[in-house]
Parts: sequence; structure tokens; C-alpha cells
Amino acid sequence: MTRLDGSMMTGMVRGSDEPAIEVRGLRFAYPGAEAPVFDGLDWRVSQGAFALLVGGTGSGKSTLLSLLKPEIAPTGECAGELRVLGENVADMDVRASAERVGYVFQDPENQIVCETVWHEMAFGLENLGMSRDEMRRRVAETSYFFGLEDWLHRDTDTLSGGRKQLLSLAAVLALRPRVLLLDEPTSQLDPVAEKNFLHALFRVNRELGCTVVVATHQPRPMLEYATCAYRIEGGSVREVVDLASLGSREGLLALDSCLPAQVAATSAAAAIREGWFRYGRTSGWVLRGLDVAFSAGVVHAVVGGNGCGKSTMLSVLAKTAKLQRGHMVRGTASAALLPQNPKALLVAETVRDELMEWASTCGYDEAVAQERAASLGLSGLDGRHPYDLSGGQRQLLALAKLLLIGPELLLLDEPTKGLDLASRCIIARALREHAQGGGTVIMATHDLDFAEQVADEIAMMFDGEIACVEPPTDFFAENVFYRA
Repeated sequence: MTRLDGSMMTGMVRGSDEPAIEVRGLRFAYPGAEAPVFDGLDWRVSQGAFALLVGGTGSGKSTLLSLLKPEIAPTGECAGELRVLGENVADMDVRASAERVGYVFQDPENQIVCETVWHEMAFGLENLGMSRDEMRRRVAETSYFFGLEDWLHRDTDTLSGGRKQLLSLAAVLALRPRVLLLDEPTSQLDPVAEKNFLHALFRVNRELGCTVVVATHQPRPMLEYATCAYRIEGGSVREVVDLASLGSREGLLALDSCLPAQVAATSAAAAIREGWFRYGRTSGWVLRGLDVAFSAGVVHAVVGGNGCGKSTMLSVLAKTAKLQRGHMVRGTASAALLPQNPKALLVAETVRDELMEWASTCGYDEAVAQERAASLGLSGLDGRHPYDLSGGQRQLLALAKLLLIGPELLLLDEPTKGLDLASRCIIARALREHAQGGGTVIMATHDLDFAEQVADEIAMMFDGEIACVEPPTDFFAENVFYRA
């Protein structure tokens, strides 16, 4: 197979001294922001590198990467020089951008636009005016490389999260960019799907000669592939000299008062009995006789592979989806659902307006709203537009809105997606405090470290049913594949 630069593959790709990315004196500020995100940032990534970009929530990782792709660059005041493979980003037309820079979003739902896998693979090629023969050849080559042949004619909305993310990567690579930027690409993948995706990314880097840059809060699984890493902090970027330092596990709950309960409560806050659900009359069953009960005052973690039914179960508990067979019991308990994409809850023009949206209905004032925002690390963002926040900050803002309601049943779908350690600690404490106050937390998650340290019990879903329910210690001691 040929490399992306047109030459034949002869073995492992080594890093080059020539820069794939070169940023000089970058200054960028979002509209309405009190301070710029960057003010004089310099950054250089060599060709052929597999680079990790780490940093705290809101540090600017996503902003920096998106500024290198003209079509998705954020609105704001920008100055300085950004070059990809020697060409100024500001001078790139659509074709030059496609050939030089590929971008894979954190959430594949924000990237996939076509109904079938085949059409999604061909979409970008068609927009560039490529001939039918060339499109078919590139789709065929890319499909073989990623092993997509068996589901090339599937509808995209029937794919699991792992396959959607792999499709997003493949569709971008069909354009043959020489630099590939990825923003938290594994945050919604189960452990098996994550390994498969990272291996595919490794092959793209080594076999196709593509420079890879991954912005991530979870670098540990990627260390065996990475050639270098950079930390963004305080508006500047510095190289991480000791890659092994990124592989350490940190505690999320330091205080004994916030540790998971030793004995779970016995009263049921919600239950699903013999629940069956599917999204269409001709589609397969997502929930297949699901029978599960969730105790009050407990933090429940639900794990399982992409497509096993976790998100659907949360939708049933939130009453946004209705069972075709069986029944859901929730009594009079109020419930609130944080979806995977927090944008679904963000509708106002500023952070302050988001926090105050339900104030008159739920009976809290601005002082309470500001206190809740501060507890979740959102101080100083009042005037910012929610869509100008980082993905992690949007996640925290959406959670703050739900906690202000005071729901008895708090439902969360991947609550730590896109969050750094400090933010995950904040979330951990908030969930523990909610349970200790008598509330019930049910979270679907692929963040096994978080589940192990924060949950009172862990349920594993498989094929639309619950395969087991155990305390974290027992679950991780005996599980072969799901290991924190």
C-alpha cells in the first residue's frame, strides 16, 4: 500500500526534523472572554510523529487543534502564524486543507452526515469533485485497510459507538491528509473498541506515514504508540520529557467522607421489569427482557460494550423512551438526564443565562446558581457563550444545571467524557454528595477508573440485559476484559 505522500511503504516511519505543524506567536481570544486563550504561543510537531496533547479542561487543546483546520476554526480574535507542512493555514483553500489536515471529532455524531457507510466514505471525496472511478478506488482501499467491507452498506445510525468512531477516522483518511488531528477520539469507546481504534491509528501513523496528534485527558492507553507528548498550560505549550509520567493513576476521592458506601441502601429508587425496546419495527431489540433495580442513596455504574443498551436504558428511566414490553417503575421520584452530548441542554447565549434558565421554576436564586457553578470549577465564565467553552467545561455546565434542579434520580451518560483529572475529581465529589444526600446516581460509563473509585456497585450490560451486578472490588478482581 502506498503512503499518504505517494511513496511506497518500506517499513516503520521515523520522525523527521521537518515540521508537520509550526505555530509562532499565536494569540487567540473568544468573543466576550476576559482574557485570551493564547498570547504568544509557539509549538512545533515533527513530521511522522505520533504526538499526544494533554492539559487541563479549558486549557485550549481543542481550540489549538481546530485553529489548524480552517473550515472548523472557532470565531474570535486571532493573530500569529500557523503552518501545516510549510503552508500558512490562512492561505489554504478547501482542497489544500483536505489534503493536508484531517480532523476527527470527539463525538462521531458531530461528523457523520450520510445515511450509509458507503456514502459517508465517499462524501468528502465527492465534495472535492473527484471522479467516480477515483472515489470507488479510495473507498475500496480505505475499507480494506480498516476492515469495513462487511458493513459498508449498513445504515450509519445502526452502528455501535466504536464503529462510528472508526468510520469517522476512515472517512477522513479516504481524503489522504498528511496530518491527522483527533480530539478525545476514545472518550466514548469501550475498552475493546478503544484498543482496536488505537491500533488502527497506530497503523495510520506507521504504515501510511501520517503525522498524528491526539488531544486527550486519558493518555495512558496511548503511551505504547506515542513518540512524543506536549502539555498545554497557561496559554503555552511545552514538551513532556518523561512520557511514562503520563501513565500514573491518580486518586479521585481523597476524603473518607466521600468514599463509596460500604453497605448499599435497600429501597429501590427505580426499576425496569422484563423490559424490551427497539427503535423501529424492523430493527433489532436493544433491550431484551432487561430486569434491573437501582437502590436509593447509591452511586450505580453501568458498563458494557458500545451498543449493548446502556444509553437506551437511561432514556427509558428518564421517560424519554417508552418500553414496547415490560414496565418501568420510578414512583414519584424526579429525574434528570445528562446525555452524551451536553449541547442538548445548552440553549442560552451566556453561561450565566444557562445557570438561571430554570431558576423561577425550581426556586433557586443567582447566589445559589453561582455557588453551584463555583463548586464545579466554572467561576469566571459568566459572560462566555456555552459553545465557546471546551467540551469538558460544557459537560460541567450541563451537570451544574441539572444539580440546580435537585433531582432525586440523577442519570448520566458518560459524565467524565472530555474531563481532566481535576474536573473528574469535582464530578466524583458531586456524585458522592448527591447520593449521601439521599439521591440516586445511575451513570453509563466507559471510564473504568472512575467507576472503580466512585461507584457503590457496578452492573455490566450485555446484549440488552444485565450480566452481573457486583461491588467494584469484586467486579474488577474477577473481570477478564473490563479492568481499571
